[in-house]
Amino acid sequence: MTEINLQQIEYAVRLILEGIGEDPNREGLLDTPKRVAKMYAEMFAGLNQDPKEYFETFFNEVHEELVLVKDIPFFSMCEHHLVPFFGHAHVAYIPREGKVTGLSKLARAVEAVAKRPQLQERITSTVANAIMEQLEPYGAMVVVEAEHMCMTMRGVKKPGAKTVTTAARGVFQTDAVKRSEVLSFINQK
Repeated sequence: MTEINLQQIEYAVRLILEGIGEDPNREGLLDTPKRVAKMYAEMFAGLNQDPKEYFETFFNEVHEELVLVKDIPFFSMCEHHLVPFFGHAHVAYIPREGKVTGLSKLARAVEAVAKRPQLQERITSTVANAIMEQLEPYGAMVVVEAEHMCMTMRGVKKPGAKTVTTAARGVFQTDAVKRSEVLSFINQK
């Protein structure tokens, strides 16, 4: 288990402030290193979580049709620039042999995976793989839509541009009708 070292983060933030020509001892910045360290501890809490743990508890319910939780908001940090990206995840699966999970568990898994230095592609595939491994459904599909501040604030500077990633497992890889059903539900507003 990774331990977050708040003092080390505080020291690093002081160095960054000095590096950009700021005085970390001026009134407005005195507590900034502490605040940033606490924020990082919260934002990277997912480093100590395995999303599969959310699917260890399941319920027996005779239901072998689509389950979809859409528009799950998330915030993450781009591992390339350590700036935020944020958006919505849509998580679907088709239970097998009555093995269903609590709906909130799908959202919790997204949150756990997002709360670490991350790539959007990895969030998408990690959540889909965790569902497949723990629940053994007929299939799982995850679609993630996000705006990346590394494209909005810097570099190409294109606010509003969204990146969409998908991960299809099981029946969603082989059955175009099932895959289209999920996408049509996601696109309904």
